[in-house]
Amino acid sequence: MPASDRLRIGISACLLGEPVRHDGGHKRDPFLVDTLGPFVEWVPICPEVDIGLGTPREAVRLVRRSTGDEHLRLETVETKKDLTRRMRAYARRRVKALVRSGLDGYVLKKDSPSCGMARVQVWSGAGKPARSGRGLFAEALMTALPNLPVEEEGRLQDPRIRENFIDRLLAYRRLRRT
Repeated sequence: MPASDRLRIGISACLLGEPVRHDGGHKRDPFLVDTLGPFVEWVPICPEVDIGLGTPREAVRLVRRSTGDEHLRLETVETKKDLTRRMRAYARRRVKALVRSGLDGYVLKKDSPSCGMARVQVWSGAGKPARSGRGLFAEALMTALPNLPVEEEGRLQDPRIRENFIDRLLAYRRLRRT
């Protein structure tokens, strides 16, 4: 397939098999790489690596410090280092570039405190975390490009959701080109 015909899709880099996760591993997704890959120009992004966190690194999580705190914090799990400002600044810059790059869609890593689309764990005080968050990079992306087809790799295991996502990618591309 000629490069000009390929869909241009942003993706969490770990889903392509890049060893960028906090433990030095990846979450390569066979459907995305092997089945969809030949029809796609991937734009791989790992916000945590891009803000300067090494691999391997201390894990991060979303934290709400008080019930009145509307803004989630991105913190390292053990040392409680606050990375929120750094991640939000990076997300604003990177998303501005993505707006100009002509993406046809985006595939995010589920459950990620930077890339999770929905139901990301949010920690607050003692007890179990609530599955009520959205990753900070995902939030910036979805706010800046509200019509961009976005999906999590976990949901793409469902054939109906997968088919719907591909239809949305193609429709979005047609609309952008008219």
